Amino acid sequence: MGLKKLNAVLQKNLEDLRESGRDKGPEMIIEKIIKAQGDKGPRYIINGHGDKEFIKMNANSYLGMSMLPEVIEAEEKAAHKYGVGPGAVRFISGTHRPHIDLETKLAEFHGKEAAMLFSSAYVTSMGVIYPLTTKETVLISDELNHNCIIQAIRLSRPAAKYIYKHNDMTDLKAKLQEAVGQGKRCLVITDGIFSMRGDNSPFNELVPICKEFEDKFEEGVITITDDSHGVGAFGKTGRGTEEYTGAKVDILVGTLGKAFGVNGGYVVGSKTLVEYLHETAPMYIYSNPITCSEAAAALKVLQILDSDKGQKRLQHLHKMTKKFEQGIIELGYETIPGDHPVVPLMVRDTAKTTDLVNYLTENGVLATGLNFPVVPKGDEEIRFQINADHTEADIDYVLGVLKQYKNK
Repeated sequence: MGLKKLNAVLQKNLEDLRESGRDKGPEMIIEKIIKAQGDKGPRYIINGHGDKEFIKMNANSYLGMSMLPEVIEAEEKAAHKYGVGPGAVRFISGTHRPHIDLETKLAEFHGKEAAMLFSSAYVTSMGVIYPLTTKETVLISDELNHNCIIQAIRLSRPAAKYIYKHNDMTDLKAKLQEAVGQGKRCLVITDGIFSMRGDNSPFNELVPICKEFEDKFEEGVITITDDSHGVGAFGKTGRGTEEYTGAKVDILVGTLGKAFGVNGGYVVGSKTLVEYLHETAPMYIYSNPITCSEAAAALKVLQILDSDKGQKRLQHLHKMTKKFEQGIIELGYETIPGDHPVVPLMVRDTAKTTDLVNYLTENGVLATGLNFPVVPKGDEEIRFQINADHTEADIDYVLGVLKQYKNK
């Protein structure tokens, strides 16, 4: 009874979302995964499509690790040893040996002093930015930063906020100059990889610019990145945007749920930073950690990535990314060139984007269409995401479908 009036308002809001094209629609349900066989990578059976097999070209699992037998075995062993859930938050009795081992390995992986696990990367960004923002803190953010950063800034209520043009280092410098005198502390925040486009922040330019202003703020200028799409998938050994650009930021947020194929988020930085966040980040203090089995699986993925087997998967990922990118260019499609496995196909028209996504689906290819108002008018695109478990035959098949559509 109490929801009657509210339901009417919510229904109107839902209708507005649908009419404007901003609704997500019904969720696709994967009923079954067919393991890779022959020259074909994994195939997916989707609810409502019978036995039709689909290639996933919109998955964040860049390294294709989630179905590896040794990763599954590590998760199962930990579940048998520690149970399926931690049973408490970390500071009570929820910390188990796999959590500590994984944090130690993540810090080592990134060349930082310490690491701290959160339940997701989205929560991590909020759990880092919010506790570090005081009433005398200035925040400076790239205009294309992920929603988690945008929401964290809203939650934090800084002394001042500045947004610089996407990857425009001249504008960043101008915003830093404007920010001088507005607060004691300045946080410069950027994605490592921008998930809609697959391009990266130029840390090698951004970090030196921020250092120029270090002495102009009483508590310094701190660089923070969310490199969730970069970690594991970018750079020669999968260390992400820091490795690719040859420059290190002060604080890095990463995820276990994309290239590593598991679940959870983390931050790496100084030992003092991590100790402070342990005491002040509500997203950490009041939430259960990831399960011990997830931590064990992620630890196994890190071990594989640093082995010959893992490096071969990473090299294959880079090779398939280049093959697909070059393929769509040769077919006459437009893209934003880059080395990251997010490969955007720029359609620049809402109706055409929807039509192409439907055509791909009809032909067994899952890809994500991004239309206005999710992206600005004229920037409509289809975001393809290459994974290490895609084969050359898979890429050729998808390019073939795109060629058929072009001819159609």
